Amino acid sequence: MPFIVLTVPHACMLEAGVRPWSGKGAFVRIGSVKRSERVAVIGVGILGASVGWNLSRHGAKVVFIDAGQPGEGVTNWSFSWVNASNKTARKSYFDLNVAGMTAYRELAGTIGPNSWWYPSGHLRWTDDPAAEAKLLETAGLLAGWGYRVEVCTGAEARRRLEPALTMPGEVPVVFYPDEAWVHGRHLVGRLVGQAVASGAEHRFGTAVCDIGTGADGSIRTVALSDGSCLDVDIVVNAAGPSASHVAGLIARHLPMRREPGVVTRIGCAQVPVHRVMHAPHIEIRPDGDASVVLHSREIDALIDTGEDPAELARLLHESARHVVPELGNSRILQTRVADRPIPADGFPSVGAVPSVPGYYEAVSHSGITLGPVIGRLLASEILSGKRDERLADFRPERFTP
Repeated sequence: MPFIVLTVPHACMLEAGVRPWSGKGAFVRIGSVKRSERVAVIGVGILGASVGWNLSRHGAKVVFIDAGQPGEGVTNWSFSWVNASNKTARKSYFDLNVAGMTAYRELAGTIGPNSWWYPSGHLRWTDDPAAEAKLLETAGLLAGWGYRVEVCTGAEARRRLEPALTMPGEVPVVFYPDEAWVHGRHLVGRLVGQAVASGAEHRFGTAVCDIGTGADGSIRTVALSDGSCLDVDIVVNAAGPSASHVAGLIARHLPMRREPGVVTRIGCAQVPVHRVMHAPHIEIRPDGDASVVLHSREIDALIDTGEDPAELARLLHESARHVVPELGNSRILQTRVADRPIPADGFPSVGAVPSVPGYYEAVSHSGITLGPVIGRLLASEILSGKRDERLADFRPERFTP
């Protein structure tokens, strides 16, 4: 069974309500923010780094604040898969993720792709008949939305794409050629480095203890755990799993899900896979030249049973060896259980909170896919005061009592 293409040309991705980005023309008018005002970005994962980079390159005074080091929190312990194929619950959410994929390609052209950008596509198959039917149904839906999809057999996938895999020769395999993975920590480092070169400041290894407001309720100060207090005019809450706590500092209730996930890195003398894949019971992707990242929602379900993370890592490794036998000689390097930053309804919370002038949120699961586009859209909103329609369904005020 040869590859079956279920799509229209790639250019349609830009026609699904996604406007191309023009680095020169996007922020030509600066309305609500004076260049002398100072923006505190709290949390320097992919979302915070993207917002701060976009602000600083257009003249805003930015100070990055993180209790740890940039990119070493959830961003570094994400599966880091750039996609819209898993975002079909709401068309506006799908469109936003497609915009995120477009933004990545443009970002790679702007800052260079070296060490962080891997647009090698994504493979998905299953060993469950009901799940297989759903997989093919979703592929058809995505093709109808202008998303590039190809379907082949296991034998064809091994021959053309991933010879190290073991899978039934006739199993349907869905290939999404425009998807990618990113090295999140490297990307965050690149963005923060460029922002600092443009004049941004940083306070790493320092937590936010309080956010002060003026008589009119607007943002005035940020107090840090080292005893310092920063005069600021704007706060961007990009604190990931701690976003609810940061919101609470201004007496805002931001409901979040508790949904921990476990990710394991394994070391290989030679990485035997070339792209992201969702195989039966296990998710696998390369992680540079000498390691592979593993994740599984089935294994995530064992976290709350009290299972030792070392045992979770062993289970992930065992599942991966069934799919990629060459991983049998690999060794477990690192394992981390991390809380995902997911607002209560599962969708991003992005934009201004009108009741607190100067306070903005950038909180989302799928932060890896959405980082560059949210960074761009939110920076534009902060700089111009204009609200982009692509964020209409994801405004923070939906959580206002």
